Amino acid sequence: MLLQPCRITGDFNMSKTLDGKRIAFLATDGFEQVELTQPWDAIKNAGADVVLVSPESGTIQGMNHDEKADKFKVDENAGSVSAENFDGLVLPGGVANPDALRMCDDSVSFVRDFFKQHKPVAAICHGPWTLIEADVVRGRKVTSWPSLKTDLTNAGAEWVDQECVVDEGLVTSRKPDDLDAFCAKAIEEFAEGKHAQQTA
Repeated sequence: MLLQPCRITGDFNMSKTLDGKRIAFLATDGFEQVELTQPWDAIKNAGADVVLVSPESGTIQGMNHDEKADKFKVDENAGSVSAENFDGLVLPGGVANPDALRMCDDSVSFVRDFFKQHKPVAAICHGPWTLIEADVVRGRKVTSWPSLKTDLTNAGAEWVDQECVVDEGLVTSRKPDDLDAFCAKAIEEFAEGKHAQQTA
C-alpha cells in the first residue's frame, strides 16, 4: 500500500516550514509502523517531499509491536540513492528493521553520509542501532529504547532517559509515546539545515 496520512496529535506547526526540503525515511521489513507513518505525515504536512528508501524493492512489512501490520511501497533503493540528494534522514525503529539495516553496507553508508555532509538525522526507538554501525554516535548525547543503552554507551555515546534529545542536528527518542516531541524536533532540525557539529 502507499503511505497514507495518519491522524496527527500534539501541537504541530503546520506552516510550510520544510518547503523545498527532501527527507529520506530509511526502513526495511519489521519497522514499527507508527514510527514511520506519524513522522512521515508530520514532515509531509510541514511541506517536505518525503521518500521511502530501503535495501528491499517493491514493498516492506510494517509491524504493530509483534504483529504484522501494513505493507508500504518503496520509492528508492538504498544502493542507488545518495545523501547528497536529501536534506535529512529519519530512522524508524522496530527490532527487526534496524537489525537488518545495520547488516546492509549500502544502508550504513547512506546513513554515514548524512553525518559527513552535516545534515540532520532523526532516529527513534531501536533506530540508533544503525547509527552505531555507521560509527556516528561517539561523543554524542542520545536516547533510545532502553535495551540499546549499553550498545550506545559502548559505542561512545552519552545515553540519557529522556523523551527527546537533540544534539547538533541529531534527534533521538525512546518509543512511540514520544512521537509528538520527536516529530516536532525533527521538523525543527530539518528546517534549520546543516549543523557543523553533525559529522562522522
